[in-house]
Amino acid sequence: MATLSNKPENERRAADRFPIEREVRYKVISKKNGDESGVGSTINISSNGVLFTTEKLLIPGRRLEVSINWPAQLNNKCALKLVARGRVVRFEQGKAAMEIQQYEFRTSSAGAH
Repeated sequence: MATLSNKPENERRAADRFPIEREVRYKVISKKNGDESGVGSTINISSNGVLFTTEKLLIPGRRLEVSINWPAQLNNKCALKLVARGRVVRFEQGKAAMEIQQYEFRTSSAGAH
């Protein structure tokens, strides 16, 4: 069966990934524990997920909320940030992969993160 995609046959990812390096702030969403949070840097982003660096162990299955300062601005003047929620699907060697389950773009003031 011929495909229109340039992806290798064994590529499981459904969405193209874009190499975007931005600061990411995250927090673990948990009813039991207090707020567990951290910072890192995105490695790549797709419509389905985010791969980012982290110094903390993020266990697969954990729910996260991440906030990423977006490289584009609204109307060329208003800073945007991507806020996404989802689950950790993989963690290895200081990198966590998160499946995005819901997201929104929010406006942010110049000094806010």
